[in-house]
Amino acid sequence: MSGPNGDPEINIDEEIINDEDEFNEDEYTAINSMLDQINSYLDGLEERNDALNGKLLELLESNRQARLEFRAQLVGSPMQEENLPADIDGTPPSEQNLDEDTGGK
Repeated sequence: MSGPNGDPEINIDEEIINDEDEFNEDEYTAINSMLDQINSYLDGLEERNDALNGKLLELLESNRQARLEFRAQLVGSPMQEENLPADIDGTPPSEQNLDEDTGGK
């Protein structure tokens, strides 16, 4: 009889692996200790990631507020707004402000 990959003469009984390896208590304790260390490192990484995400959100909000204030200053002076260059798509900055601040709605 041929095997699953066409290997000649492989008996079904030879494919069964008997896992009779027994781990002693010390080996289980060592594995548990390593898993605890890995879990601890992963928790630390998750905390740092959360902190970085929080700082990033603060930075984005700060930049958004600064951009709004800057644009408000530009819009406050009609002469300056007329002289402002249009963006790549030809939209004046005052119209872009409305789209960005309202999410394009």
